Amino acid sequence: MNDFEYRYAKNGDEALILQFIKALAEYENMSDEVVATEAEIIEWIFNKEVAEVIFALEDGKEVGFALFFKNYSTFVGKAGLYLEDLFVLPEYRGKGYGKNLIKTLAKIAVERNYGRMEWSCLDWNKPSIDFYLSLGAKAMDEWTVYRLSGETLKNVADK
Repeated sequence: MNDFEYRYAKNGDEALILQFIKALAEYENMSDEVVATEAEIIEWIFNKEVAEVIFALEDGKEVGFALFFKNYSTFVGKAGLYLEDLFVLPEYRGKGYGKNLIKTLAKIAVERNYGRMEWSCLDWNKPSIDFYLSLGAKAMDEWTVYRLSGETLKNVADK
């Protein structure tokens, strides 16, 4: 796939972004956790610009997406690219769209002089893990992700 086509999401793509988020959540058996709305996507991605989205295209049709944002590494002393979501529609898998989305994000990180690119993957998702390892990605096995959300987040904020 030498002529990989992609585009950045723009205001007006909020419904499409939400469709991809919901498709990813379904794949990950987490559909009940999606509470995002189109209005929130407009606010946070397009108005506040806290994240960006690129779509993989086949004949002008969006067949995959990647949602990412800038983070910062105190050790590296530079910003980095954090990949929050990567998803290719099932009927388009195995055609190189996922790999080309990753390559495009790596190019974006290099062009922006970011120090690294990171993402998380569910432990059970062997096809994705094998794919990431084939690219040369290293698992950060010595790290555990922690999260505060919902009522717990509010309770900690009130303490």
